[in-house]
Amino acid sequence: MFPIRDHNPSDGTPFVTYALIALNVLVFLSYAGSFTDEARLVAFFDQWALIPARLTNGEGYATLVTSMFLHAGLLHLGGNMLFLWIFGDNLEDAFGHLGFLAFYLACGALAGLAQVWSAPGSTTPMVGASGAIAGVMGAYLLLFPKARVDVLIILIIIIRTIAMPAWIMLGVWFAIQLAGSYTSFGLDSGGVAHLAHSGGFAAGLLLALPYWLRKGGPAFWRRNHGAPPHPAMFRAGRITDIPTVRRRR
Repeated sequence: MFPIRDHNPSDGTPFVTYALIALNVLVFLSYAGSFTDEARLVAFFDQWALIPARLTNGEGYATLVTSMFLHAGLLHLGGNMLFLWIFGDNLEDAFGHLGFLAFYLACGALAGLAQVWSAPGSTTPMVGASGAIAGVMGAYLLLFPKARVDVLIILIIIIRTIAMPAWIMLGVWFAIQLAGSYTSFGLDSGGVAHLAHSGGFAAGLLLALPYWLRKGGPAFWRRNHGAPPHPAMFRAGRITDIPTVRRRR
């Protein structure tokens, strides 16, 4: 299952979302040559990645932020930026440009701390924007649970796109992270920081809660039945069948 877009057009230009994507790409390109030199790459990650044992010893707090802009490969970078592209614009609409930036960085830092808490003695470097993006997904689930998300389904030779409510797609994703968190708690988990994902998602939910309450809480859901507060067209099928959705004014 790969989300490819949502049916939730943003009201303005998500400058911060674009800037975060651009910054992640530029940072990756700045050290991409190190992937052919293992010693150089290890030295780079030792300096800028989040290493739980360092934080446990009271060092390297800046890496809670710097690690968010590092990735372990093109697929890692591409997957994270796809999720940020799909879900970030609507949160930036809701929180404003600076508010969204503060929210994103806070989710990323809290996700990192969750991973440190789970494995305080680990010396494995942790990199990636996924903790912060998990926070974006958690807030999206709270604000737009019934927004439609086009998901690419690949089953061996069957390839289709279907539109499903965000609560299903994001709920399944979170359940997978929780399961991974349980099985890998306190251990290095094969390169996937499940606790960071789960912690970031929970942080996003909690940090978005004041905004949701200001909008009326359950009354905010009832006004639009959990869907985005503007009309959108929904259609499932092949990728070529997906229409361009624009906000009607």
